[in-house]
Amino acid sequence: MKFFLDTANVEKIKEYAEMGLVDGVTTNPTLIAKEGKDFHSVIKEICSIVDGPVSAEVVSLDAEGMVNEARELSQLADNVVIKIPMTREGMKAVNILSKEGIKTNVTLIFSANQALMAAKVGATYVSPFVGRLDDIGNDGLKLIGDIVKIFNNYDNIDTEVIVASVRHPMHVIEAAKVGAHIATIPFAVLDKMFNHPLTDKGIDAFMKDWNDYLSKKK
Repeated sequence: MKFFLDTANVEKIKEYAEMGLVDGVTTNPTLIAKEGKDFHSVIKEICSIVDGPVSAEVVSLDAEGMVNEARELSQLADNVVIKIPMTREGMKAVNILSKEGIKTNVTLIFSANQALMAAKVGATYVSPFVGRLDDIGNDGLKLIGDIVKIFNNYDNIDTEVIVASVRHPMHVIEAAKVGAHIATIPFAVLDKMFNHPLTDKGIDAFMKDWNDYLSKKK
């Protein structure tokens, strides 16, 4: 499974990219706004750090506006992917953009029907939101499994599943178990994925034994 970083924080992207843990990046208007920088400048900078797909979201609500924004954003770098909301106007836009060879990521997916429609009109990626479904008492990871199973039934569906709204490390593990192509992970969650008390305990024990050994040699 590929790891995307769900952030517009350039320093964090650099940090994890140096480890080889970033296959792509997803942004949205909220994440961009947090950085307090020019939208296009942030996207360009991220694209210069990451070789993989970088999602930049449109803010228009009508198909014509989305398409115009998408065409402009796609000129920023070769690896820009246009994030489009799952709406009727959004599907019109994706249908046009896919025929122009512009890659799209359909966001705010909350049902298998929505994912199937997005794939039907040529979306490169679909982003089901597991955390937000869990918040209202639904099973977000069951939805991921359903979408993966449906897509795998058809040779002509190339759309990849990006697990979004990841809230904790178990979301990542369970998504990988059901065969999701990608998880887009906030850096706070990725930080937690490093941690295990037995790893820390083991390092402490090894260092103590090594220091004892060095003391005996003196």
